[in-house]
Amino acid sequence: MKAAILFTGTGPILILTTYNSLTDDEFIAKLESKNIKKFILYEVPIEPCRKKYGNYFELVSQDLGEKNDMRVLDYIGSHIFLNFSFSEMGEAILKHE
Repeated sequence: MKAAILFTGTGPILILTTYNSLTDDEFIAKLESKNIKKFILYEVPIEPCRKKYGNYFELVSQDLGEKNDMRVLDYIGSHIFLNFSFSEMGEAILKHE
């Protein structure tokens, strides 16, 4: 499982995914199917997510399929910014049309 902050035109969302890679073509296609075609994506460590979101993290992660699935853990941009520092974010993955 991976966690990532996804910056889109409407603001950041925090996602959990069972895709092996955040650059996987199928993962990118999944985002595009949700009309997310231009974004900046940063992987964040799972354990801080588990700690910060507690029982809600467990609930959302249990809803994930075993393979190639994705769920939104948080969609409130200000909450995401308060919960994560830039130093916790991995390398930026950019996708533009």
